[in-house]
Amino acid sequence: MTRRMHLNLFIQSRGHHEASWRHPAASPLPLTDIRYYQDVAQRAEAGLFDSIFLADQLALDGDVERAGRSWLEPITVLAALATGTRKVGLIATASTTYSEPFNLARQFASIDHMSGGRAGWNIVTSWLAAAARNYGGDRQVSHADRYARGEEFVAVVKALWDSWADDAVLDDREHGRYARADRIRPINHEGEHYKVAGPLNMPRSPQGRPVFVQAGSSDTGRRFAARHAEAVFTAQMEKATAQAFYTDLKALAAAEGRDVGQVLILPGLSPLIAGTEAEAQRQARELNDLTDPEVGRKRLSGRFGGHDFSHLPLDKPLSPEDFPDPRTVEAARSRTEVIVGLVKREKPTLRQLLAYLAGARGHYTTAGTPEQIADLMESWFEDGAADGFNVMPPVLPAMLDVFVAEVIPLLQKRGLFRTEYEGETLRDHYGLDRPAGAWN
Repeated sequence: MTRRMHLNLFIQSRGHHEASWRHPAASPLPLTDIRYYQDVAQRAEAGLFDSIFLADQLALDGDVERAGRSWLEPITVLAALATGTRKVGLIATASTTYSEPFNLARQFASIDHMSGGRAGWNIVTSWLAAAARNYGGDRQVSHADRYARGEEFVAVVKALWDSWADDAVLDDREHGRYARADRIRPINHEGEHYKVAGPLNMPRSPQGRPVFVQAGSSDTGRRFAARHAEAVFTAQMEKATAQAFYTDLKALAAAEGRDVGQVLILPGLSPLIAGTEAEAQRQARELNDLTDPEVGRKRLSGRFGGHDFSHLPLDKPLSPEDFPDPRTVEAARSRTEVIVGLVKREKPTLRQLLAYLAGARGHYTTAGTPEQIADLMESWFEDGAADGFNVMPPVLPAMLDVFVAEVIPLLQKRGLFRTEYEGETLRDHYGLDRPAGAWN
C-alpha cells in the first residue's frame, strides 16, 4: 500500500501568528462565535484534511489586553462540529491533571457516537502554573507527578471505554430486551489517584475508543507517547531534529511492543504562502510588525514556569545561561528544550527570538511559494522526519484557503496525499487499527 501523508489542521485564535487576531485577512467573527469554527472545519474537510485539532488552556493569560487568545471550551466545540461536518476527524485537548476519568470518558464517547467515529483525544498533563490556582491547588503539580497521574488516568478511561462489549446492545423492541447485562461489567479500579467502579453508562463507541493524540516531547513525554499515542504532535525547528525525534520515538514504540506504523508523527508546520518568495517574505514581515515584544516576553515567561525575563535587553544576543535549565522547569518542558536549543545554535537577540516564537510558538515556520512548501513537506515526509504535518496557518481562514488551493493539489499530483476520503472514521483516515477491546 502506498504511504500517504497525513494532515491535521490546528485551529487556534484567528491563526497561529501572535498578531493574527488583528490582521485584516483574519475572520471578522468573534472567537466565541461557533460559526467561525464550523466554517474553518468545513474548509479543512473540503481540503480532505484527516482531522482538525483544538488546543486548550485552563487559565487566562496576563496578556489578554493585547492578545486575542480566549476561545471556547474545545470538547463543547467538537459537539457542534460533529453535526456540521461529515468526514474530517475531530480532536480536542483535555487534561488528565484537572479532569475526572469518568466524565472525560463519557464526553469523548459521546463525541465519537455523534460524529460516527471521528473523535480524537489530545492527552495533556496541564503545565500552566495559573491553572493549578483555578482548580484548588496552591502550587503547580510537578512534571513527574503529572505524568504519573496521566498514566493511571489513561488506564481508567481505557477500561471504561471497554466496559461494554461491541455486541452488548440488542435494542430488541419486540422481546423487550435492550442490552445483554452479561456483556457489560464494572471496572472496579482502585489506584493511587483514582477510585472508579464503572461500567461506563454508555455503549462502546464506533471507533472502540477515540484516537489517542499526545504532544509532549520531553523524555518522560516521549515514553508516555511510545506507550499510548497513535498520533504525536511535535514542535521541531529544523529537519535534522525532526528526524532524530522521529527515529527515537519509533524506536521507543517498538520497544513497547507496538507496531510503529500505528504511531504517526506530525510535526507542526506554519507556512506563509504567496506567488513569489519575495511576496511571502514581505507578508511575513508585515505580520511580525503587528506584534508586541512585551506580549512575547510574558509568553516566554509562562513557558518557563513564570521565570522573570524583564531584565534582558531586546537587542543583545542571548545565551543558554539566560534561561533556566529545562530539566528544572515544571511547565512545558519539551518546548523549553526547543527554545534553549535554538538559542544555543543561533544566538539570536531576544527581539529575534520573540519574533520567531510569535510565528508559531516554537513550531517550524516558513514563507515561500506553493512549490517551495510542497517541496519542504515532501522532503520531510520522504526522509524520515514526518508521517505528515500538524498544519498551523499563520492567519485563518485566509492562509488555510491558500494552502488548500495551491499546496494540496501539488501534493496530490505527486501521489503524496489523498484525492478523496476512503473511509468514514478518524482511524480510517489515519490508517489505524480499531482496538479489539477487553471482550474479544
